[in-house]
Amino acid sequence: MTLSRYLLLTLAPLALSGFTPLASASTDDCQFNLSQPELDYGLMNRSIRPDAASERNLGERQLSLTLSCAQPIDMSLFYRAMAATAGRFHFAERGSYQMRIHDAVLDGQSVDIGLIAGGGQPPAETASSLIWRPEHGVVPVQAGVPVQGRSFSAQLELTAWVQEQGMQVRDAVTWEAFGVFDAAGLTREATLRARFAPAACEPVLSNGGVVDFGTLSKKDLHADKDTHLSPKSLTLRVGCDAPTTFALIMHDNRSGSATLDSEIDYGLGKDSRGNRIGRFSLRVDPADAHADGFARLYRTDSSIAGTAWSTGSANPIAIGKSRYLAFTDNTDSGAGPVLIQNLSSTVTVDAVIAPTNSLDLSSAIELDGAGTIEIIYL
Repeated sequence: MTLSRYLLLTLAPLALSGFTPLASASTDDCQFNLSQPELDYGLMNRSIRPDAASERNLGERQLSLTLSCAQPIDMSLFYRAMAATAGRFHFAERGSYQMRIHDAVLDGQSVDIGLIAGGGQPPAETASSLIWRPEHGVVPVQAGVPVQGRSFSAQLELTAWVQEQGMQVRDAVTWEAFGVFDAAGLTREATLRARFAPAACEPVLSNGGVVDFGTLSKKDLHADKDTHLSPKSLTLRVGCDAPTTFALIMHDNRSGSATLDSEIDYGLGKDSRGNRIGRFSLRVDPADAHADGFARLYRTDSSIAGTAWSTGSANPIAIGKSRYLAFTDNTDSGAGPVLIQNLSSTVTVDAVIAPTNSLDLSSAIELDGAGTIEIIYL
């Protein structure tokens, strides 16, 4: 038996209240730069859960912007990106990020920053450090009044979050979000990126996953009905780099050769004339399963890809091709599997040979069953 694991800042001359705009500078007279147009939040592994919060902080990234012009101009800046909330921007399907602007300098002097709803609008909020809200711009201010200048620079701090559901990936994925800074008729694009990977779990079967039923003679088998062989046992161990939720399914590596087409039966191959030799199943008894510090484990299963789970049960169950099999420590809840880091369980192989009158026994027949257990990260 083979085992694997699947184990935008718009800067245009604006007539803002409180000061008179100077002559407009053309885009050829200005330079607008971002220190780091791509912000990478790195690789996140969902098995590492620091707390029970509904969302996880992915960290902070720093960015500086500079705008230099030959003539004094209106230094209003805008950022164009999809809003997630009143104070955050959208980051892929289940994430968001917040942008704080601080340490603003205009023509060599420290200035405060004003938050404006649009060009020509008075600042709704003024501070030395403030949250740059979606659908708002910022402008340098002194004594609460927007001011113009030739050179402006500021520091940006971008903090990203992901909802816990967003960490529930089965394969490695990359999130990206894009925004455009717009200043003095010039635009610069910024990219935010984060990568997510499932927990790393390593499944191992004893004896290399090989089950040997020995040599059987014709007299050991029934001619007109199925022969059930004596069960054989293996030990399945799953080790993860941190506690995580996972389920088991199994793929039939001899698909189309089982004598019974069902969710839990796998083929034993075919004889020299293409006759189906039989079938086997892999049964798990929760009483023989142990994990971490749990006093007792029960099995829970889902026939709809983990959308809903059965209540915990002590009854044995065979690993299915599409029905998820997992473990819980509770018999009274359908909440699904618990977090497990190290699992050990006895698995029983039940093999059935087809009636000999349906097989070609002119030469030796070898049982050629093979299945691959897959770990589904939830």
